[in-house]
Amino acid sequence: MATRHDIRNVAIVAHVDHGKTTLVDAMLKQAGAFAAHAAESLDDRMMDSNDLEREKGITILAKNTAVKYHPKDGGDVITINIIDTPGHADFGGEVERGLSMVDAVVLLVDASEGPLPQTRFVLRKALQARLPVILCINKTDRPDSRIDEVVNEAYDLFLDLDADEDQIEFPIVYACARDGVASLTKPEDGTVPADSDSLEPFFSTILSHVPAPEYDEEAPLQAHVTNLDADNFLGRIALLRVEQGELRKGQTVTWIKRDGTMANVRITELLMTEALTRKPAEVAGPGDICAVAGIPEIMIGETLADTENPVALPLITVDEPAISMTIGTNTSPLVGRGGTGKGADNKAAVKDRKVTARQVKDRLDRELIGNVSLRVLDTERPDAWEVQGRGELALAILVEQMRREGFELTIGKPQVVTQLIDGKVHEPVERMTIDVPEEHMGAVTQLMGVRKGRMDNMSNHGSGWVRLEFVVPSRGLIGFRTEFLTGTRGTGIAHSIHEGHEPWFGTLTTRNNGSLVADRSGAVTAFAMTNLQERGVLFTDPGTEVYEGMIVGENSRSDDMDVNITKEKKLTNMRSSSADTFEAIVPPRKLSLEQSLEFCRDDECVEVTPEAVRIRKVVLDQKERGRSASRAKHG
Repeated sequence: MATRHDIRNVAIVAHVDHGKTTLVDAMLKQAGAFAAHAAESLDDRMMDSNDLEREKGITILAKNTAVKYHPKDGGDVITINIIDTPGHADFGGEVERGLSMVDAVVLLVDASEGPLPQTRFVLRKALQARLPVILCINKTDRPDSRIDEVVNEAYDLFLDLDADEDQIEFPIVYACARDGVASLTKPEDGTVPADSDSLEPFFSTILSHVPAPEYDEEAPLQAHVTNLDADNFLGRIALLRVEQGELRKGQTVTWIKRDGTMANVRITELLMTEALTRKPAEVAGPGDICAVAGIPEIMIGETLADTENPVALPLITVDEPAISMTIGTNTSPLVGRGGTGKGADNKAAVKDRKVTARQVKDRLDRELIGNVSLRVLDTERPDAWEVQGRGELALAILVEQMRREGFELTIGKPQVVTQLIDGKVHEPVERMTIDVPEEHMGAVTQLMGVRKGRMDNMSNHGSGWVRLEFVVPSRGLIGFRTEFLTGTRGTGIAHSIHEGHEPWFGTLTTRNNGSLVADRSGAVTAFAMTNLQERGVLFTDPGTEVYEGMIVGENSRSDDMDVNITKEKKLTNMRSSSADTFEAIVPPRKLSLEQSLEFCRDDECVEVTPEAVRIRKVVLDQKERGRSASRAKHG
């Protein structure tokens, strides 16, 4: 087997917010990827290119970049291809594809928080793929860092995941990615490594521990499609890792599809990544990560092979989806009428509305092309589809992206995807790790008890904080986050990770309060709000347009209540004896898209438009709802 010494492929994996993207930024800057004048004006987290990623501060899509590293001893320039992967298990399909492109992983762990559920998730995937690991302890300058304990916790995690002897002998780098400093010697807790002023030790560890790509000189071409992108000029772009042979611009190759059929296609454009841009290239060799254009229908996991001797590579498999929700066209009375509901004022804004079933279906089909962990199934209705994904967050991100593109949608309450195993219904369960101050431990245990959570582990670091581990059905976590933050006064930190399937846990009641439902159309008045605010918490501002069946607040009791929130004060020409009493209106509670999905009950759904998110009853008519309720009651 021959080896290419001028290239290294590595993925950076970690839990959410442990500093992956910041570390990649520092590597790009120090490797001289940017001109001196450009480096001054660089944004933070350059790899998070998507608006939603910047807003939420998380990585959603796996991306790759290439760093040209000049060794200090004056050797040949080495290209380090870096894949920045998401830390959320909801985007696990991205992680699995990222790992199929590389020869080793850098496991990044926060020096204070230690290994958390997603660390476990991404590490499990890396160990299953038999990849060597470099451990990087980041944020050593945090005042509450505990470096020794975190290193021991990392070793425990490797043993937990059945790592073999070779995998457990990993090098450790200590870093402060924000300052761009790394060292191989352990600094004091809460300090930046002192014996180094750059990431040089980190680069040298990558070169010595990441195996160089190996290939067979006689083997025919084999290249694996691991990701897709689109370009306005080139059409669909496939990201590939060349496993064997060479790929040239203008070459004719055999495209082996998922179902095993083959077709000859021509590579019209070949691009290689340099820093954050793709540049045209003539040839890509074994181990290179490149992009090709010219194959409009290509899908993830397929193979490009030699025309004379086509050999397919194994397809990429991803975990089964755990959560599903129904996405359909907007069926509310305010469809296509802008945020205020007043049609004439919003004609210009409404022109690009996407409200038909065909547009929604086309958009979901487009999403399937690049998102392997998503599934779209037909329902009995022609204007609604069941979309299955890894978790609530992944589905909410899809809806948010569609909303920003001008779609109007109706979203059903998230449900879990069950499986039949040995004739019994099994449902997905999650391992939930919760960090809370000691005084809120009782509240959290109570919340988890209601959701049929089983406590597996509890540890107290003696810092006033407790770490609790629960195994809980995924169903119980729908709507958990809002209550959790309220119960812990916003101090708790909770992360969950898919743990497999267990027998059905039985019925769960997670929301105790009913809804306040508008009983007629009209505009909300301040007068009606003052009278209703003691009945519960309201969600709407004065002047908002509402319709019959729309939910305008949360009732303080367990049943739903139909209310008239459009009632106006009767005007008379007599002065009233009480004079006008002035009452302050309590500011309404504004629900985000995720909170609205969590709030929903089974007979409710969420209406999503570019300007507004409204919760409504599935059946809008008040009398019809009453009839179906009495039918259900009397069987």
